[in-house]
Order: sequence, then structure tokens, then C-alpha cells
Amino acid sequence: MIKIDGKQIIGFSLTAEGTDRFHSYNPALGVPLEYSFVKATVREADLACEKAASAFQVYRKKSGNDKAMFLDAIAQEIFLLGDALIEVCCRETALPKARIEGERGRTINQLRLFARVLREGSWRDARIETAEPGRVPVPKPDIRSLHTGVGPVVVFGASNFPLAFSVAGGDTASALAAGCPVIVKVHSAHPATGELVGKAIQRAAQSTYMPDGVFSMLHGDGSVIGTQLVKNKHMKAVGLTGSFQAGKALFDIAAQREEPIPVYAEMGSSNPVFVLPEAMKLNAARISQGYSASVTLGVGQFCTNPGLLFHQQGDGSSEFISQIKTEFEKTTGGAMLTENIFKSYTTSVARHASRQEVELLAIGARGEGAHYASPALFKTQGDTLYSNPELSEEVFGPASVVVEMKTKNELLEAARNLKGHLTATVHGTEHDLAAYTELLAILEQKAGRIVINAFPTGVEVCHAMVHGGPYPATTDGRSTSVGTAAIYRFTRPVCYQDMPSPWLPPELQNENPLGVWRLINGEWTKDRI
Repeated sequence: MIKIDGKQIIGFSLTAEGTDRFHSYNPALGVPLEYSFVKATVREADLACEKAASAFQVYRKKSGNDKAMFLDAIAQEIFLLGDALIEVCCRETALPKARIEGERGRTINQLRLFARVLREGSWRDARIETAEPGRVPVPKPDIRSLHTGVGPVVVFGASNFPLAFSVAGGDTASALAAGCPVIVKVHSAHPATGELVGKAIQRAAQSTYMPDGVFSMLHGDGSVIGTQLVKNKHMKAVGLTGSFQAGKALFDIAAQREEPIPVYAEMGSSNPVFVLPEAMKLNAARISQGYSASVTLGVGQFCTNPGLLFHQQGDGSSEFISQIKTEFEKTTGGAMLTENIFKSYTTSVARHASRQEVELLAIGARGEGAHYASPALFKTQGDTLYSNPELSEEVFGPASVVVEMKTKNELLEAARNLKGHLTATVHGTEHDLAAYTELLAILEQKAGRIVINAFPTGVEVCHAMVHGGPYPATTDGRSTSVGTAAIYRFTRPVCYQDMPSPWLPPELQNENPLGVWRLINGEWTKDRI
């Protein structure tokens, strides 16, 4: 039997001061699991924040190599959890073993990716303008700047990614890489999974001599303990993947503090897909199959599942609709992550189906079991979407709406009326893309990632990835939650004027002891001064 304590991880300690308890849950069977957890008290939340603030004064001074060793140690500790982690995670989420194994690999790899970034060192964006004391009419001072961590960060684990966007997920990895202690409010959908990973981070922190308080993890309700964390004066930023309601509520709380802090919340997206005329005629089968698979991947519980498909009526459109209907009817659903997610999905599908202007085009294979969601594909017209904009809002689950547009101008106007999304996808031949360059220009203003002739599900963890988008997809469209640029959510620039070289951070010292790339008087170089 796997040992689950059900306590708070506060730095190097385990505590359980509260009396309010809850159990982990098996969504596939619809029954509670044997794992019991104590919700954190306000005092425990404050203690975690105090420890994080104290740890920051030590952790912020750790070298890039020291922090890299910490991240690598976390990755190794997660790997050493072996099948026990997979077993617990599958029981708590109803997700298949292969999916969880893949997500574990992604979690480990992104930790190691940030470790490599830290060892290389150029992420700090060191900039140097050397002095010109003889400049007239005013001498030029020596000016140097770089990025540094903002301070302790609150991270809210996601329901749909129990590993990659949770306790040791991208928010935690990027914040720790930036030099910021992290407090995670673990998601109540998979608390045992969270505890196993949280203890792995705790062991890694101890084995690499990190300060007590560099990491903590708390159980509890987001509206209670999460709010307490965001309000705490020691917290300097927030990372969240969740619903619009949760993200906007935390954003408002953070903005109303005496010292407002940034909230980087990913809050949902319908991820529109545009199928252009020539591609529709030539590639109907491939697009229909790929789209149906993308809508229903992970029971539609990815933030990048496409929820809208726009196409233009014309030659081949009837055959395209018939092909999509056929392919979607082949899809299967599955158990959703939580009872609340399942209820929200079924309510949204029923609402769509009740509209006279909306046709239920196809239903995927039906199944049995607790919280089993069947895929649903709807079809409507462009003017219906204009008069019922709620049809374009995200339905979290394996559902999507096909929207038929009469003309190119109507298609372009639909794109202009889009809100912010994480992704926008275009299927088109070279001829299509040349004829619809205006569409591409519009979508650059509507999404964080534009996908051509593929599908948005599957987010590569790499240096160039942008996983973000204009509001309401996120609270800050200038940032990404995936890829190495995610580190800059939790940093701020610091400038040094006429500081003697020995007292500067190593990246700014004349000798460049770390050998990093630096912008010196407008030229990128590794040279010393």
C-alpha cells in the first residue's frame, strides 16, 4: 500500500493542524478512494508564506548551477517514484496509463530543460553600456542590467494535467528557475498524486541544500486557502491554469491588494479552426479525421482542444460536412476528471442541443460508467453565431461547433469578432494562404499560436513555444506558460549604475566569469570588458 500522509508540505515539515478533511476520488468508478487529506488552516498558509519569504533571501543568491542541480534532482526524484506514481494518478484521474506516462516524461523533461537554461546563463539578458566620462555636454555613466526573480510565487495546480501543469509542472519549474520559492495549492482532483510529487520536490530540496521554505504544498479550497495565499503580503506573483471564473477572481484579488501583484492565469480557449476552400476540397478526409481526433483527445479536457470550426460554403462543402459527420461518429468519449466537470459538460451540450438554430450533427460512441462523456458535434450558420455569441465560448469536454459562412468576407468578419484564444488553426493550400493573407493577419491579433495544416492539441515544450494568448484566454497575453520564455513571468529587470565590478552579479562583471552572452554597447558578445 502506498503511504499517503494527507498533510501539508511546508518547507521541510509536514503539518496537519486543521479539522476539515476530504478524500481523494476515483472518477471512473464514481467512488471515494482510501486517501484522506486535511485542509490547510489560515495559520499554515501564512507559515508557508513566511518560510518562502525567508527562503527567497537565500535562494535568490544561489548560482545558476546550484538551481539547475535542484531542478535535475526534482526530475530524478519524480522518475524514481516509478509505477507507484502512475498507479495513483490513474486512479485519481481516470486517465489511461500511457497518457500519464507521457505526461510524466514531459514533466521531467521540462525540469531538465530549465536546468540547461540555468547552466547556460544567458536567460538573464545581461546588458552593459560602458561609461563615457568625456562625453559632452553630459558624461555617460556605466549602466548594467539583468533579470532577477520577483519573490515567492503561488501556483495553482490544474485539474486536467495532474503532472505537467500541477505540483512540479511548468509554473513551478519556471518560477524555481527564476529564483523564486513556490507554494502550490494542489488541485483537489488529484491530491495523492500531488503529495507524491510534492514530497519528491521536498527530498530534492534537502539533498541539494536548498533553503527550508523554497517549496511548500497545501490542500484546501481555492476560494479559501487559495485566496489567503494570494492576499499574503509575501507573495509576489501567481500562476494558474483553470477556469475563467477562478482566474478572473484571483486576478481581481491580486489587483486589490495594497501591493498589487501579477496573475498569470490561463483561463480557457475555443481554439478556432479555419478550413479554406481549396484545402476543403482536396483534403476533406484528412482534415475531418484529424479534427475529430483533436476535439476528442483526452475526452476534450485539454486547453487546446478545438471547439469551433469555420468553413465557407461552396463547391465541396456538402461533402466536407458529410465527411466530418462520418469521422466524428467514430470517436469515443470517456470518464471526465471530476463530477463537476462532467456536470458542466452535460449542461453545456444540452444547452447547445436545445437551440432551434443549432443542429446536432454527430454523436460519438456512447459508453457506460460514472461521469462518462460522449462526444458531440454541432452545426450552425454564421448569422446564428453573431446573434448567439455564447456558442463560441469554450465547452470543456469533447464537443465542438461547425460554423458555415456564406462568403469570404463573412469568414473574415467572424475572425475579427473572435475574442482572445490560445491557438488559431488554418488549413489551406499555398493558393488558399495567398488568397487569405488578411485572415492570417487578423489571427495574429487573436491568438498566441497560429497552426497551419495541423491541429492545436499537443504543445511542444521548447524554447520557441508560446502557450498564451490575448484576454480572456489568459490574464496577460504578453507571456507564455510553456517553453523557456515562461521564466520571464517571474522576473523583473534590475539596473546598476556605476557599480564597481566586484559587487555586480557575475553575469555583469567585467571578466564575464560565467561566459554568458551579453549585450555590450549594442553588440551581443561573450567577450570580457
